[in-house]
Amino acid sequence: MNDWFFNIYLPKWVAMGADPSSGGPDGILDYWGVPLHAASVNMTKCLMTGQAVIGLLHANQDPLQAANYTHTVVLDRHVKGYNSNAGSIDVIWSRRRADESEIERRAVHFEIHRTTEGWRVIAIASTLTERELLSEIWETV
Repeated sequence: MNDWFFNIYLPKWVAMGADPSSGGPDGILDYWGVPLHAASVNMTKCLMTGQAVIGLLHANQDPLQAANYTHTVVLDRHVKGYNSNAGSIDVIWSRRRADESEIERRAVHFEIHRTTEGWRVIAIASTLTERELLSEIWETV
């Protein structure tokens, strides 16, 4: 799961965000499941169709593309396997331009399950942050 997420999924997401002609937004359906639960400061809903999931990708990547996004730096990460078919990944992304200036910093929680098609993100929760450590962001209750 760790290898799939950081060495396969992340480079594909970055490529789609930095260069929309690098495979098209439909490619996200190879990584994000349908349905997909998405929660952020702007929305919380279960996206029930592939088109709705692709819409979420556009909502995330269009502003980055407008700001000349080229890459993402992983500032902190925590990977937790629940069993051989499920786990979660928490990460702080620093989304940047070629000159290393930061466009946004976001803490994101991913729920990941293995399906017959391979690993898929089934839920995403995120928040904007200025922090560098996950331990400074997520509340323990």
